[in-house]
Amino acid sequence: MGKEQELAIVFADVVGSTKLYDSLGDQRARETVALCIARMRQATEKHTGTVIKTMGDEVMATFVDAHAALSAACEMQKNLTADPELQNDSVHIAIRIGCHFGSVTVENNDVFGVAVHTANRMTSQAKADQIVTTRAMVDRLSSEWQPLIRQIGVATVKGRMDEVELFEVLWQTDDITSLLPDLPALRAQKPRVSRLILRVQDHELILTEYSSSIVMGRAEDNALVVRGNMISRAHARIEVTKSQFLLVDQSTNGTFVIPEEGTEQFIRRDTYVLSGRGLIGFGRVPEQYSSLAIRYSVEGG
Repeated sequence: MGKEQELAIVFADVVGSTKLYDSLGDQRARETVALCIARMRQATEKHTGTVIKTMGDEVMATFVDAHAALSAACEMQKNLTADPELQNDSVHIAIRIGCHFGSVTVENNDVFGVAVHTANRMTSQAKADQIVTTRAMVDRLSSEWQPLIRQIGVATVKGRMDEVELFEVLWQTDDITSLLPDLPALRAQKPRVSRLILRVQDHELILTEYSSSIVMGRAEDNALVVRGNMISRAHARIEVTKSQFLLVDQSTNGTFVIPEEGTEQFIRRDTYVLSGRGLIGFGRVPEQYSSLAIRYSVEGG
């Protein structure tokens, strides 16, 4: 059985490999792609990452934290750009990289879950020579990274009910390594930005202090859908205000909250400030392993 773990996931692939074969011929193109894969693997291992698999012209790797993942991604881009063996007058050899941080299932030397799909989607959003990542990664970075990050848009991801904010990592900054903090120091840091993570069954929803309010209940158009005979169509909502996450019940049967540390709370047409970790139940007391239980976790701040 797989083990759940929070990891940074990185996908990197060679852009336009079909054109490479047309321009360079089969043998030279295969050698070029293999060299790109080798350079991506070297950068991954240098920054304590693990190459999970290679798929043709693509590498999938995992890292224990965001700093290591983005450091490796930047090094991949810099190394491929500077490598004389990859300079070619007839075709531009480049890679694109997508990254995300989230909960995955680790099983048989592979990783699975929505976070993996999200990271892969970031790769499809990236252009040649570009690194695209998500708010979940950015929130885990120290202030030294901020000159290297810019928001470029939002995207939808299969398996997620919220839109994902897209950020570009500006890896071409001169002497990028001088801007990066020491890895041990970053690991000791807490996230700078408050985040609320909601999980029900295999769905995950992440809100930050910059997010809009969301509605939860059994209606299909809700941000978080939970179906049950005691659950209203728009049972409750989360309002984000002053770095706090306010649970607002608007149902007939009320909402139960069981904090990991604290006493059971029942609210009906009332509010409750979420903090720490715990369970939320719509219309009934949530049970630990129930498919209707919403697990929440508030981080940072």
